Order: sequence, then C-alpha cells, then structure tokens
Amino acid sequence: MEKVLQFLSELAVNNNRVWFDMNKQWYLECREKVLFTTDVLVNEISKFDRTIPVMDAKDCLFRIYRDVRFSEDKRPYKTHFGSFISNGGRKSEGPGYYIHIEPNGSFVGGGIYRPSAPLLKAIREYVSVNGHEFEEIIKDKSFNSALPEIFDDRLKTAPKGYSVDHPYIHLLRYKSFAFSAHIPDASLKDGTFINDTLEKYKYLHKINLLLYDALAT
Repeated sequence: MEKVLQFLSELAVNNNRVWFDMNKQWYLECREKVLFTTDVLVNEISKFDRTIPVMDAKDCLFRIYRDVRFSEDKRPYKTHFGSFISNGGRKSEGPGYYIHIEPNGSFVGGGIYRPSAPLLKAIREYVSVNGHEFEEIIKDKSFNSALPEIFDDRLKTAPKGYSVDHPYIHLLRYKSFAFSAHIPDASLKDGTFINDTLEKYKYLHKINLLLYDALAT
C-alpha cells in the first residue's frame, strides 16, 4: 500500500485534471491494489457474515471522482480510496463494513452511517425495546478497544415519539450507528492491517447482526 499512499499524497497537492491525466497509469495501478484488498476482505467477511455474498470488488469501491456540481469546492478528485462491503455493495443502505485509505487518515469502520428516515425509524424502534443488546456490545472492553470511535452525530433532545426519560434515550438520539478505528500508515505499508481489520470487522458483525434484525422487522 506504500505506493497507494504516495499517490494519494501527490494527488492532494496536485488535485487537478492535468496532473491526474499525466499520472493515470499510477492511479490505475493503485486502484487495482485497493480492489485486490477489497476482494480479500469480501471473501473473508463472507466466512463469518452470511449476508455478505461473494461479489465483485468493483461494486464496493467508491469512485475517486468528486461530484462538484453543487459544491463550492471544485477539486475534481477525492484524496482517498474507500470501499463499503455490504449486501448490495457501496450502494447499499444497510449495515456493512467500510475501509478508508488516506495518508495519515486511514480507518476501518462499519455499522450504518446516516440511514434514511425510514431505516432510522426502524432502528430506533428496535433499540427502544432491545437497547440492552446494543449496550452489552458497545460497553464491552474488547469492543471498545477494537473500535474506540463512534460517529457522534445525535439529536440534542428526544426523537419524535420518545420520552426524554426513555431508558435508552442516549442510544435513540443517535442518527448513525457507526463505529471505527484508525489505521496507522505503517500498518498499511507492511500489510499487517488486513488481519487487524478482519478482527475489527468481527466485532462490527455483532452490531450489524442487531441492525439486520432491526431492519427486518
């Protein structure tokens, strides 16, 4: 992954079409490396999460091209690679497993990030009754060690239909149920991040199982 990080570092400094076109082959080589990594992760995840089918890694990898139509930031390219592994790939609205590769900003994560209103409603209904199951997982020391960061985007008050005195109000306020952990550049360069990432995904699977149940009801 060292060449991938080098490419992304150079792209961050030269985020324009002229430079990108001149280095298109470098980009394609890096993309293939990320696709290979994604393919390995897909196959390994499918061994412990039966909802994840064996799929083409290209269905999981996000495009590097930015949509600048409605943005003040007109830089044409993202300065990271990202893959979302879920039943349905990157376009899935359901729970899954994410890997983000960026110099000094790589991380592994998963769960469900900013679900649509109907999905969030279903999750909250499930949590309102089964919040103890979520708490048992996220309060576990091993889980916190593996995935110390939770996407902390939540309401300041109770969501509609719930009392501020609800026993799981601290969970019901969340707009996402997503967890992550930083990946050091050194781990990417020496390849040790693969096994570490899979171990973290196994912890994420515990959360995703609850999310699957929530969305199935």
